[in-house]
Amino acid sequence: MNSSQIKHFDYIFTGTGLASLMTVYKMLLSGKFSDKAILLLDENPKKTNDRTWCFWGIEESIWNSVISKKWDSALFANENFKRDLALKPYQYNQIRGVEFYNFVFAEISKHQNITFLNEKVTDINELETHVFVGTESNRYTGDYLLNSIYTKALAERQTKYPVLQQHFIGWFVKTTNEIFDPEQATFMDFSIEQRGNTRFMYVLPTSKTEALVEYTLFSENLLTKEEYENEIQIYLKNLGADQYEIIEKEQGSIPMTCYPFWKKNTKRVLNIGTAGGWTKASTGYTFKSSDKKSSKLVEFLHSSSENSKLLSMSSFHKKSRFWFYDLLLLDILHRHNELGSSIFSSLFKKGNPALIFKFLDEETNLLEDLQVILKCPKMPFIKALFRALFN
Repeated sequence: MNSSQIKHFDYIFTGTGLASLMTVYKMLLSGKFSDKAILLLDENPKKTNDRTWCFWGIEESIWNSVISKKWDSALFANENFKRDLALKPYQYNQIRGVEFYNFVFAEISKHQNITFLNEKVTDINELETHVFVGTESNRYTGDYLLNSIYTKALAERQTKYPVLQQHFIGWFVKTTNEIFDPEQATFMDFSIEQRGNTRFMYVLPTSKTEALVEYTLFSENLLTKEEYENEIQIYLKNLGADQYEIIEKEQGSIPMTCYPFWKKNTKRVLNIGTAGGWTKASTGYTFKSSDKKSSKLVEFLHSSSENSKLLSMSSFHKKSRFWFYDLLLLDILHRHNELGSSIFSSLFKKGNPALIFKFLDEETNLLEDLQVILKCPKMPFIKALFRALFN
């Protein structure tokens, strides 16, 4: 194919995960990009329910129509105590992946300046005047590239920043007997065997007989499929589920690291989503963080002149004190993964749930930070602080 046949776009998105779709959707809502040709590339057609996102919120959002379930109450438990968490003024919200994809693509289909192609990206090259993108079947160029394809090796081949995984398998089950409380999500249940790790069950009930039951770890190494599923079976049995049907399964592994992915941003290439460090490092939560950052990105793309855009694409991401807090926690869990239950339990045993959620959303002031942080075990964090300052 010669250069005259290569199609050119103003913006190319490589990967159409949460961050890309949020950003494109907001670009369309703004009405300020109607003269821009935008290309979305992904090998996944986004037709199946491949994941579930949850987030806590106070106000209505543009995603409200695709929230499938809300909870005003959550359960936190370990082997020694259980606590019902009144979440107000927050609600805990669930969005199923396929419903989010359908919602965004329905809007995309109304705009002729947006092209979505189901192609696998094989090659990205940044040149002085444009970015070149190759797929298995075609070639494209763009003024700017927004990349959300996560390169695992970037974080894992370095040793300065710990890399854990939030890894899980979940079953959507329908039980014959009524064992779930549809008004209360189980946020973290550490009462299961920890086996030297940070392990918990996560339950999102939608009726008295239906729920997503997920076995989750914050640790470095993945388990065999059988290990996750055996634990789910044991947990369901202990809840009183004598018989049940597995409606769907989901699994995932979300990197938890403070590695500065944004340092790989360049004049014309901006990494977004997990690939850009948008995932909340200490929890693996992605939805709320991506929602905030995608709004800032759309504003940045619209308000920046071409010259200033070139100068500041590489510095779009700004590091905050919350990045440092996350760094300390991940350092502790990297060295002593068995401490996860005690750390999270110390937060939720007597802490104010709304303040904890505000802190995890990175919306607290310094005084509020201290109210949360001082609930945690002191010595592990003091040691982690000294390591961070003097190593």
